[in-house]
Amino acid sequence: MIKTKLSLLSLALVLTGCGDNSAPEQAAMHKATPNTEVSAPERPVIYQMMTRLFGNKNTTNQPWGTLAQNGVGKFADINEAALTEIKALGANYVWYTGVPHHALVGDYSQYGISADDPDVVKGRAGSPYAVKDYYNVNPDLATDPAKRLAEFEALISRTHDAGLKVMMDIVPNHVARQYQSLSKPAGVRDFGADDDTHLEYARDNNFYYIPGQPFAVPHGVKPLGGEPHPLADGQFAENPAKWTGNGSRSARPDANDWYETVKINFGVRPDGSHDFASLPQEFADKSCDEHLAFWADKSVPDSWQKFRDIALYWTKKGVDGFRYDMAQMVPVEFWSYLNCSVKAANPDALLLSEIYIPEQYRNYIRLGKMDYLYDKVGTYDALRAVIEGKSGTEHLPQLFNNMADIHSHLLMFLENHDEQRIASPEFAGDPRKAMPAMVVSSLVAAGANLLYFGQEVGEPGAGDAGFGQASRTTIFDYWGVPAHQRWMNDGKFDGGQLSTQEKALRDFYTRLLNLAAHQPALRGEFADLHQANSQSPGYDNQLYSFARFSKEQALLVIANFDAQQGRQVQFTIPAGVIAAMGVANGQYPLAELLYQQAELELKVEKGIGHLSLQLAPLQSLVLQVR
Repeated sequence: MIKTKLSLLSLALVLTGCGDNSAPEQAAMHKATPNTEVSAPERPVIYQMMTRLFGNKNTTNQPWGTLAQNGVGKFADINEAALTEIKALGANYVWYTGVPHHALVGDYSQYGISADDPDVVKGRAGSPYAVKDYYNVNPDLATDPAKRLAEFEALISRTHDAGLKVMMDIVPNHVARQYQSLSKPAGVRDFGADDDTHLEYARDNNFYYIPGQPFAVPHGVKPLGGEPHPLADGQFAENPAKWTGNGSRSARPDANDWYETVKINFGVRPDGSHDFASLPQEFADKSCDEHLAFWADKSVPDSWQKFRDIALYWTKKGVDGFRYDMAQMVPVEFWSYLNCSVKAANPDALLLSEIYIPEQYRNYIRLGKMDYLYDKVGTYDALRAVIEGKSGTEHLPQLFNNMADIHSHLLMFLENHDEQRIASPEFAGDPRKAMPAMVVSSLVAAGANLLYFGQEVGEPGAGDAGFGQASRTTIFDYWGVPAHQRWMNDGKFDGGQLSTQEKALRDFYTRLLNLAAHQPALRGEFADLHQANSQSPGYDNQLYSFARFSKEQALLVIANFDAQQGRQVQFTIPAGVIAAMGVANGQYPLAELLYQQAELELKVEKGIGHLSLQLAPLQSLVLQVR
């Protein structure tokens, strides 16, 4: 029986070594910092789908193939059966990637949509991050493009009916070179419509300009793989040229620049100084209401207001959260303004930021009011190195300790649309090799988890799709996703064509993600057990272990990253962790929660826990102290 936990004073004494002198090396332990902006009873588990690929049944996969040749998934393909299975997988959010209307090479002129120039479109289906109209959705995704917005609204309703919440992208840093909203509400002006194009910079210009110089298509761009097209002539009319999305100030950007997009001006002058009020550092500890009160009497750049209106437009339509692309390229003050505006409309909105600058994490969480940030430069990179055999687990304790105060605000993942597929030869070559890493990634922190569609069945991302290259499932082309299509089984969404190995992998992800979402200990405290066991018989740097506990539950997690060798381990739980979990001397049966197969017992003597266990190659155990 687990006793009441120690007082904070007693816990502090234990952790500083004032407890039992016979205890082994103490474990690094920290209490999860509450994520007060998200009040859901479950930890967020986000299922990301590339919406145009998800429901596509076409298996042709011709490089540079047209929509007619390779097919495209529709909103209507994401039916009740699909959503029920996504929910059963353990997800509670669906991130519909690529929904806003972006530039693409296709003829929708009968719907009043202007043609996009292939010279400034990446791929044929186009980048989902070159948005052309923020007030409508990609016409490719609609059964009837004239009713595309209504079809997405119906998908929002279906998703909610399935017990799932909806996320979509907002890309504040840049828009398509040819932005033109056909669907904007009355009174809304397009980006750039009121700009003074004679000036490189003005605070309320939406874009930056290169006066006196026309835009020139980058050298080396070969649209549509060289296929003839009336507009593929190496020319694009833009005069004066605008800064490119990644910040290039050249009228002819490089072919590796984000040449299909233009940079949004958020009131940051060309020299990097800010043309808006600074948010005082003490606002890191203030509420969103106080942030909004701060901005209430301030004049803010026009682009801030435009993106606030866009986010509130989709919030009103029932979107439950946003994933912000390249948020680090936009000043943190804007995020305070935008995120608190969204929270005022929907206090439960989930706000997720793509960011790769660890030294800015705390500012974007505390001043920018982000709920979650990508943990790419950290957990992803470290776990990938272990999976690939480039490193052992010895670096993980310090990594997690360094992030202790913000661990509950981090999004953990091993795949997304930007990263190489685990099963690709360029990464692990075998999706099973990531299973222990996924256990650690999903259970080590109190934050959110992400699963990219197809990851759960070992999709390798093979084949050069055209603009998109092998190892990453293309986001630029019309394409089918073979392993995912086997699970989709011609629209039955029952896994009917999966191999035995693929079914087993999906079963693993289902078990793990349901644990990640629902176990109360995973919202509680964390204790590293790796260092304390570094000298234990059978333990080495191919293993990683930790404890998670709350007043309701205590869990022990140990993962074996070795794909060849099992381990027989004499495992120890230090006195500080045993005391913090409130476990008295005695013997305790351990329930294995992942596969419900191990029969183990924890023995606590003189305040120290002892456990003998055996791990097969790539096996993980999630043990609950009963």
